[in-house]
Amino acid sequence: MPLALLALAVGAFGIGTTEFVMMGLLPDVADDLGISIPTAGHLVSAYAIGVVVGAPLLAAVTARMSRRKVLIGLMVLFVVGNTLSAFAPDHHSLLAARFLSGLPHGAFFGVGAVVATGMVAPERKARAVSLMFLGLTVANIAGVPAATLVGQNFGWRATFLGVSVIGLVAIASLALVLPRDESHAPAVGLRGELAALKSLPVWLALGTTVAGFGALFSAYSYITPMLTDSAGYADSSVTLLLALFGVGATIGNLVGGRLADRSMRGTLFGGLVALVAVLALFPVLMGAAWSAALAVVLLGVAAFVTSSPLLLMVMEKASSAPSLASSANQAAFNLANAGGAWIGGLTLAAGFGTTSPALAGAALAVLGLGVAVVAYVVDRRRGTVSVGRVVAGGVPRHVETPAHR
Repeated sequence: MPLALLALAVGAFGIGTTEFVMMGLLPDVADDLGISIPTAGHLVSAYAIGVVVGAPLLAAVTARMSRRKVLIGLMVLFVVGNTLSAFAPDHHSLLAARFLSGLPHGAFFGVGAVVATGMVAPERKARAVSLMFLGLTVANIAGVPAATLVGQNFGWRATFLGVSVIGLVAIASLALVLPRDESHAPAVGLRGELAALKSLPVWLALGTTVAGFGALFSAYSYITPMLTDSAGYADSSVTLLLALFGVGATIGNLVGGRLADRSMRGTLFGGLVALVAVLALFPVLMGAAWSAALAVVLLGVAAFVTSSPLLLMVMEKASSAPSLASSANQAAFNLANAGGAWIGGLTLAAGFGTTSPALAGAALAVLGLGVAVVAYVVDRRRGTVSVGRVVAGGVPRHVETPAHR
């Protein structure tokens, strides 16, 4: 695999670390700035809003630029946002800095996915994407726990300075290994980029992302009370168990990328079915310590098996604007984060029990599977069933087969 994939993974590692580390630093930030923990929680939302706003916006406005320059520029913005976070004097300025830090997130993964798939043979596209996302999943294993420890021992500001250093390493890596003659995106213009998102198959693919990953976050957002109240773990054990989720996510990401190169839609269907099964079994699995730990790993595996096929499917359906489409998929992922957490919280507020968010997640996964089936039916009725090959320039090539009704 090309060294450029490693450079993309370094950037993904930094982004994954800064996205999730705030959850572990909320008490420290709240104490230092003199605000409540719920108010400090708005810092998580500010980052997510930045992702949702920045993903399609930055991908669209940089559509005619060299993708190498775009990726480096996005990491520069990432470094600026995290540095400003480290020196933010109050809550409001930190909110603004977190929003700024989130802006390049989706566009980086979107443009990075197009670059990654353009560096390898057609039969290795999904694996290339999964290697880029490896940085994001490894961040949950090593980056977030390490950054949290730094924040707890040296202050939360040191954490964001450290993340900025990771961003600088990513910038240097991208500058060194990305080819300087890397092609520009097709010059379709902003209107053409946005027009590519008008098709029904694109929205069905994005809807699958929202429902499928909403299922994950419905459960994962409340995994700590499940582990402590249902499985009987001590609070001090939760960090290690969350690292196990990262292990599962890494396994699922790599396996999903490999399987998707053989059957993109089959991998998507299989991953969603597995996610339904794992979440439906959560009330049983959380009944004992060993099975609860297994459930955390399986949740990561089942959810992230679908990450590569979902991204490639969105890119394929919006073939004239793959960077914008894959960036929009990252925005959909963050909408899933917010929506899934909200739905899981509703079940807790209604008094359905500690593990009820997982059952709500299972229902969302069923919905995601249903949307994926509708997308398949739409493809067949249009006379094509795509196998998801993406050509070197980043624009997918459709392979058509007769539709059998």
